Amino acid sequence: MTEAGTMESVPDEAPEPDELTLAAEFETAGRAQWQELVAGVLRKSGALKEGFDGAPESLLTTRTYDGIEIQPLYTAEDTSPPAGFPGVAPFVRGARPEGSVGTGWDIRALHTSTDARAANKAILADLEGGVTSVWLRVGGDALPVDALADALNEVYVDLAPITLDAGAEYEAAAEALLDVFVERGVPAAQAHGTLGADPIGLRARTGQPHDVAPAAALAARVAAKYPELRTIVVDGTVFHEAGGSDAQELGAAVAAGVAYLRALTDAGLDVDTAASQLEFRLAAGADQFLTIAKFRAARRLWARVAEVAGANPEARGMRQHAVTSPSMLTRRDPWVNMLRTTVACFGAGVGGADAITVLPFDGAIGVSDAFSRRVARNTHAILLEESKLAGVIDPAGGSWYVENLTDELARVAWAEFTGIEREGGIESALDSGSLAGRLAETWAARSKRIANRKDPITGVSEFPNLEEKPVVREPVPSVVEGGLPRVRYAQDYEALRDRSDAYLAEHGKRPQVFLATLGPVAAHTARAAFASNLFQAGGIAPIDPGATEDVVGDFTKSGATMACICGSDRSYGEQAAEVAAALAEAGAEAVLLAGKPTDAYGRVTGFVHAGCDALAVLRSTLETLGVPR
Repeated sequence: MTEAGTMESVPDEAPEPDELTLAAEFETAGRAQWQELVAGVLRKSGALKEGFDGAPESLLTTRTYDGIEIQPLYTAEDTSPPAGFPGVAPFVRGARPEGSVGTGWDIRALHTSTDARAANKAILADLEGGVTSVWLRVGGDALPVDALADALNEVYVDLAPITLDAGAEYEAAAEALLDVFVERGVPAAQAHGTLGADPIGLRARTGQPHDVAPAAALAARVAAKYPELRTIVVDGTVFHEAGGSDAQELGAAVAAGVAYLRALTDAGLDVDTAASQLEFRLAAGADQFLTIAKFRAARRLWARVAEVAGANPEARGMRQHAVTSPSMLTRRDPWVNMLRTTVACFGAGVGGADAITVLPFDGAIGVSDAFSRRVARNTHAILLEESKLAGVIDPAGGSWYVENLTDELARVAWAEFTGIEREGGIESALDSGSLAGRLAETWAARSKRIANRKDPITGVSEFPNLEEKPVVREPVPSVVEGGLPRVRYAQDYEALRDRSDAYLAEHGKRPQVFLATLGPVAAHTARAAFASNLFQAGGIAPIDPGATEDVVGDFTKSGATMACICGSDRSYGEQAAEVAAALAEAGAEAVLLAGKPTDAYGRVTGFVHAGCDALAVLRSTLETLGVPR
């Protein structure tokens, strides 16, 4: 404003802004320069040895459980096949042209209560809190099929789609849901949801044959009257929970989808209609990039299958239901599960899943309470409403890393799928045990990395809290078993913690190990912290005297019967053998040392170090301390 109170005139043309040149003062960086810097860092860390003549970044390459190499750097030179466009075959970039923009993904909540009134209360609370569809477990030891209508009391089933999980009782459960539609006057064209028939998944779970024909007949009848209702669930999580890799889960799920396609077309459906009867359920893990690539690769695989089967281009899309991995959930420090499921939900959302279920953080403990269900549904709200995650169609598209990972994962999964087909199909592979064998091999490889903590589990194998208060929940109704196993990554460490809890209840204290620290604090802190962390992962309380001038005397006063020497390499050379002998003379039943194994320390009976089999060390320690199995 001028002094007279009038606005100054605006010039007709604004002056041209100065040209902004970013990073103009820096030289153009090249790959060779980057490699030089990488080599420098690796030399300082000791990872790059003298005489190494390979590319330095090769030392940073990692491998997935499918054998896919993850490079530390991707550039435009790392080409991959064109991913196409959203909503267009091969649907790598999404099944719909608009993605989830405007609507977000379908927020689907799982309910496992056996009581109709409790289930109804929880379902209504979820719907009021932002959930858009309901996944309801019925039949068997879950909610009785005849209580389905009561559990859905006051639920607008024409607005909130219902997905059933009824196991062997899927026909009766489907009829019960169809009756609900009729009783509430829902027009057939407005009935949405999934009836949840999955005899192949049931075969995998139970190890018993389950005929696909009744499910195909049900689908043929439903498709003729309810155009928006799906009948079949292709559940890939059964292979994931058996310890399988991402490619193994995808390959087995696609093989099951092909088996259903064959059965549905044999029942009289055309290929397009048959494909529209399927919904694929896949696990979303805590590795966000693998999860993103997994859902993108799955659509590419299924588009190819549908193309070969003769489906029209618009019918080749895969309807995807993502479930945060049950295998990654922990019973110990379960609050960390909130972070795991958030990352998994993020990956599934960015990967283009149509519906996502965030399992509550206490899902591995028992029946989830109102608080944990609220946190689960609010995870979606934060990602959708606050982070605007669905505001971009295929946000990972064009990333050199993601595109390459998608392509490589699709290729490995396709090899798994075609291998299953050569065996005679998914049912033959299940009956012969060949698929179970491959899943077991992957689980064994993963178990080894979990045991040596190369695959750390925060709150369990790393940074455990022995003082945490247990989270108590009602037991989950028994789940179907007898076929492929259900594994959780934390289960072996948690079994040790259970032994420690039982010992605490009986003796009033936990099993203990004395940390025999050598030299000043600066000399032993790192190894003492490492040993303390490791022992606590097995429920063993460390006694750390800090800097002490009388290690053996402090050990005797502690009342411990086992010790672990912690110090520097120099102090080990000067004192370890003598201290180990003195500790043994003072009554130590075993003396461990935090460091690499060597024969130079006399009475030392074992070693703990990065890369050691922590589970084996912990089991042996508990045995030595007299903790019963």
